[in-house]
Amino acid sequence: MTEHIIFDIETTALDWESFSDSQKEYLLRGAGTEEEIEKKKYELALSAPTSRVICIGLQLMVKNDEDWTMKKRAVLSTSKEYEKADNSEKKEEIKLDMGVKDAGMKDVEFGKDETICYISSEKKVLEDFWAILRKYPKAVLVSFNGRAFDAPFLMLRSSLLGIRPSRNLMAGTRYKYPLHIDLADELTFFSKTFYGATRRFNFDFYAHAYGIESPKSKEINGGNVGEFYQDGKTKEIAEYCLSDVRATWELFLKWNNYLRFI
Repeated sequence: MTEHIIFDIETTALDWESFSDSQKEYLLRGAGTEEEIEKKKYELALSAPTSRVICIGLQLMVKNDEDWTMKKRAVLSTSKEYEKADNSEKKEEIKLDMGVKDAGMKDVEFGKDETICYISSEKKVLEDFWAILRKYPKAVLVSFNGRAFDAPFLMLRSSLLGIRPSRNLMAGTRYKYPLHIDLADELTFFSKTFYGATRRFNFDFYAHAYGIESPKSKEINGGNVGEFYQDGKTKEIAEYCLSDVRATWELFLKWNNYLRFI
């Protein structure tokens, strides 16, 4: 039996007023126009010291012989209400309307009404994430661009909140790392170029190319998730994140069935 955990995260920038004057000067250094300033502020959501994790989507898959079974699927989320409750153990639950439309599985062990979003503080979200990885120490992580973004972001953000990760997600080398399949690397044969046969495309492009429904075509996407967060649309963000996870799983199956040779 092999276990795979497909995961994806969503982030948003910290409030601008939370930075010191010297930090603000550093972050805007080199920006001369309003457009350049807004661009730099937008990019704050991409770095752990300048943004927060607002959502982690997870899907646990188990393979016996040739069949895949989805054992569990859930989202760990935070919301504006919990911004000042980082030490709180309080947690809420909301049900997500995700359905069970998943490719390559023999069966699903629960119905659509049992897909849960757990809402708590960002610190609790991260603690719960590492607890899950501790529970499944041999599970293979599956992501798209997770090695370049999700994994280092989760580790760095955890350290900023005084949390020690239960697994070193950055172990190994650029070309070989354990217990993690990053499809962005696999589909480019570990090339970092943006031209030629090994050109690196974004997730939306790969999804359309392989005939997979792309979550990016919905109302919400990575570019406006911060606005949804500010509007308190936690459920919508969670469903979008889990749609990303589902599409990542389907892309994994394409790679696993046709391009995997080990």
